[in-house]
Amino acid sequence: MMNPGHLDLFRAVLRHGGMTKAADALGISQPHVSRAVAQLEAELGFALFIRGHGSATPTIEGEAFAREVERTYAGLDHLRDAARQIRELGTGPLKVACQPSLAARLLPRAIRRLGMECPGARVALHVPAPDTIWSWVASGQCDLGIGRPRSGYVGVENEPFLTVDAVCALPIGHALTEPPVVAVRDLAGEALIAGAPGLFQQSVEAAFAEAAVEPRFVHMAQYTGARCGLVAEGAGLAIVDPIPARELAHLPIVLRPFQPSLPIASVMIRPTARPPGRLVEQFINILKAEREDILAER
Repeated sequence: MMNPGHLDLFRAVLRHGGMTKAADALGISQPHVSRAVAQLEAELGFALFIRGHGSATPTIEGEAFAREVERTYAGLDHLRDAARQIRELGTGPLKVACQPSLAARLLPRAIRRLGMECPGARVALHVPAPDTIWSWVASGQCDLGIGRPRSGYVGVENEPFLTVDAVCALPIGHALTEPPVVAVRDLAGEALIAGAPGLFQQSVEAAFAEAAVEPRFVHMAQYTGARCGLVAEGAGLAIVDPIPARELAHLPIVLRPFQPSLPIASVMIRPTARPPGRLVEQFINILKAEREDILAER
């Protein structure tokens, strides 16, 4: 097997135009370079350089061999570049599944910041149904998920990510925009927009039951954006997530704190089958920083 060190010195002689110049550039002795080239020639069975000249003039065979060597080293350089990209950017797009409430602002900001810190990084962002987020992460289809708390899923680990208190969305000019806080009793007899069946809607209905108030739900809309849109059209009032609701400043609605407090929690979900790569870890840190920025804006 050819000595890789001899090939490196052969390339250095060609690059610097002589054995002495190559030795000086590499900080080694000229006899060491000469011996390495001679040993390579003995192994190959032909001369690589024309002897008796101060400069490194390759033979015809030496030129042909040099072309093959460079072709081989180009492949090695490609492998080094591939290894660097895998090390820094992973093996493909970073696959993230996120609930709609955080997909309009927090995730885009985090992705932009990741692109600034890791040029070339690619992210595939999905916004599926809440339970789908958990199943995709559990099955390894996604590297990271942000969703509502769920139980009964194996193959995942999760940690608290973001918790905010629900607010009441009202149309501009409504009488309940005057008080600083809207209490559940204030909503007695008001037309209301319900959320989709689930834990949050259950907590809203429980708050009404605790206050002995019968809610009057006239419409239902799954997501905060749709509920706020209905509020803007005068179709009713709604209890909503403040994060996406604050992004709807163009709508003629007002947001007021709601009592009793109804926490809306999100968790960060990762598959347990494999440890997170460097890009995933960096993205998690960015997401947490963006989370703190959003909380500071309240």
